[in-house]
Amino acid sequence: MKRTKTKAWDASEHLRSDGEMVAYLEAALEDGDPVLVTAALGDIARARGMTKVARDAGLGRESLYKALSPDGNPELATVLRVVRALGLRLHVVPATG
Repeated sequence: MKRTKTKAWDASEHLRSDGEMVAYLEAALEDGDPVLVTAALGDIARARGMTKVARDAGLGRESLYKALSPDGNPELATVLRVVRALGLRLHVVPATG
């Protein structure tokens, strides 16, 4: 029987436009799970280029990888720096229901 080669799915390979990145992060924020939000930021940062994002955020590349890893727990200041480096902005709206 022939075996099929597979590889792990990587969201960063499918985030091509700013609109896709924004929608992806908004969906993660809507879910409300901090681990999912961190993962989404990591995927977007990898899609944009982790070295560039780290430089623009004023962070070391290794530190950024660690902060946005599945085991990472970035401080709010780090999250805001990353969001700004990605050219994004967070805003708050009233919750419905």
